[in-house]
Amino acid sequence: MNMSTQEVIGRTLNQAKGMAGQAFNLAGNTLGFARRHLLTLPHMHVSKSRPGSSPGLTHEDLQNMPVGDQKVSIHCIDYCKDWQQTREIELDDLEAFLSNSRPEGTTVRWINIDGLSNPRVVQKLASKYKLHPLAVEDVFHVPQRPKVETYPQTTDVSARLFLVMQMLYVVDRQLHCEQVSLFLGHNTVLTFQQQPGDIWDPIRERISNDGSRLRVQDASFLVYALLDAVIDHCFPILEMFSTQLEELEEKVMEDADKQIVKKIYRIKRELIMVNRQVWPMREVLRQLQHEDVTSELMSDMTRTYLRDVYDHAVQIIEIVETYRDLASGLADMHMTVVSNRMNEVMKVLTIFASIFIPITFIAGVYGMNFDNIPELHYKNGYFVFWGIIITVTVSMLGMFKYKKWL
Repeated sequence: MNMSTQEVIGRTLNQAKGMAGQAFNLAGNTLGFARRHLLTLPHMHVSKSRPGSSPGLTHEDLQNMPVGDQKVSIHCIDYCKDWQQTREIELDDLEAFLSNSRPEGTTVRWINIDGLSNPRVVQKLASKYKLHPLAVEDVFHVPQRPKVETYPQTTDVSARLFLVMQMLYVVDRQLHCEQVSLFLGHNTVLTFQQQPGDIWDPIRERISNDGSRLRVQDASFLVYALLDAVIDHCFPILEMFSTQLEELEEKVMEDADKQIVKKIYRIKRELIMVNRQVWPMREVLRQLQHEDVTSELMSDMTRTYLRDVYDHAVQIIEIVETYRDLASGLADMHMTVVSNRMNEVMKVLTIFASIFIPITFIAGVYGMNFDNIPELHYKNGYFVFWGIIITVTVSMLGMFKYKKWL
């Protein structure tokens, strides 16, 4: 065996060893990543009261709850057909603000609260607008499944439509989810968010524009606009997933890096999050279109526009399912590429082994320590030996080529 052949076999063996180790590590890392991020999905903190305690949060319960460190901001928008007024309410001025009458001519008031760390704020609003204790409890106990509940008019509670939705947004290419609780009255909309910042700036701009359709409609139309913004904001998120999947599809065929499969499973996990939040919203939107559910608070025009939001929710669910299938296909393709590369290496090793098996046999026969071997003292035996070796090698390579194994 000459030195060049030894070098080729050595490099091939090292490559096979590396590919095998990479395949086993990839399989282990893939299973570990899936076990951590998919089998335990979702791992979210849920704040619940002690089992057996009284349901709902009364004004006394809110008064006794501790105040957190997170900043709470309150913004109010009053508007009608001819004008609109936006202002920020300081916490110390909230009680005085609620005790004052609205500006004359106001048709809709929207109060948005960013942050839930101060139960006193919620307590004052719940007292002013007579919010149901069960709905107030759901505001604090996050996350809640998206839902809609109707509370009829009673002595202690005003007629309210209570909505829970999940607002999805992206920060540094990472998907985040935030619960938004919404109360709809005859001419009042209250929204409670977990933290500052939202996706409703376009709604505020539409309210500030003269002649906007929002300005001439009732409070239920504002709720439609908020729901529409939450649902439609999923489309840019899905565009981001589409771009990431296209990039991964190109890398899967070129690179066997184990980080690729981690990115694929991260995308699958985030797609599951989108599906978990949008799927219940489809049922919420369907209920809002029923007159027997929202007859007091939802106008006929709003129900008509909600059909469009429902169609968008269905479309998002279908796109998410398609992307999940695509992500699963990319994960399978990645494992297939790694296996094919390892098979190519094993094929090269098998060809070398097949060629050297007859050569080793011939060399072993004439290398035995027996004196009575007829060809041992043959004058041209050495050259005949190499002729046989070359003939066998060329014949086997020709057969491999004919069988299309090369």
